[in-house]
This record gives sequence, structure tokens and C-alpha cells, in this order.
Amino acid sequence: MLCLIAAETGIFSIFVVAYLFYVGKSATGPLPAGVLELPIFISICLLSSSLTIHWAVKALARGKVAAFRVWWFATVALGLIFLIGTAREWHRLIYEHGLTVSTNLFGTTYYSLVGLHAFHVTAGLVALSIVMTFALLGKVKQEHAERTEVLSWYWHFVDAVWIVVFTVVYIVGV
Repeated sequence: MLCLIAAETGIFSIFVVAYLFYVGKSATGPLPAGVLELPIFISICLLSSSLTIHWAVKALARGKVAAFRVWWFATVALGLIFLIGTAREWHRLIYEHGLTVSTNLFGTTYYSLVGLHAFHVTAGLVALSIVMTFALLGKVKQEHAERTEVLSWYWHFVDAVWIVVFTVVYIVGV
């Protein structure tokens, strides 16, 4: 997992640098300042999911499987809220502002960077949902705590990357 996170850090770094390099270089609009809104609520949801997954793993390590299920489900729900919010933002940008991948450099780099992050959230949610399914079937036990912790590292990574993406796209890049 640590090797995957290291490789993914490299990929995200390239996308962040590309975004920063091209920000402000679009010859035509729409431009970030005119169309982006701070995604505060969905950001709080995603970042809160790092707490819920931490609590889930700790509960499982103590043998509290029912508490694990509750916190793990909360993590999945918060991740889903984040993805739905991202989809709503894209819908607004496309249909209200005409911003697509091919509109300008901003559109290309914005959808590439935020889309890469959304893909990683989706992949994480698939993995978390598989574990949730096993938990509901009674197949997740205290002895699996280390495995769930390794998966939680990926989720924490996705959350940490969002802090960078949020800062670059919604703060610095506007």
C-alpha cells in the first residue's frame, strides 16, 4: 500500500504542477474566479471520513465489530456525499457555465485534476463497500483489523490529496 501511495503521490504531483502552470493562461472564459464556488460542505464530509475510518479501525482492533460497521458505513456515506457534490459541481459548471474539458486550458486542467481525485475516491469507495459487504455478512472480525488499517491508509491519502487539490484549485488558482 505504501508503494501505491508513493506512486500515486507522484502522479498527483504532476497533475498539480500542470494545473498551476496553466492557471491564468486561458485565452477565453470561463475562468476559475467566475465559475468556481468553494466546496466547503463536501470537503468537510470527505475530511471527516478520515476520522470515521480511524474510529472504525480502532473499534475493530478492540473487537467491537458492531461499532466497526457503523463507523465504516459512515465513512462510505461521507465519501458518497463528496462524490455526489463533485458531480453536482460538474453539472453546474457544464450546463450553467459551458465549462468542459475542451473549453479552454482551465477546463482541461480542472477536470483532469479534480477528476483524477474523484476517480481515486470512487476506487476507495469500491474497496470500502466490499469490506462493508463482508462486515454485514459477518465475515469481518477482530483479526482483520490490520487489513482494514492498510486500506484506511489509502483513504487517508485520498483525503490528504483533497487538501492539496482544494488549496490549489479553489484558493491559489482563483
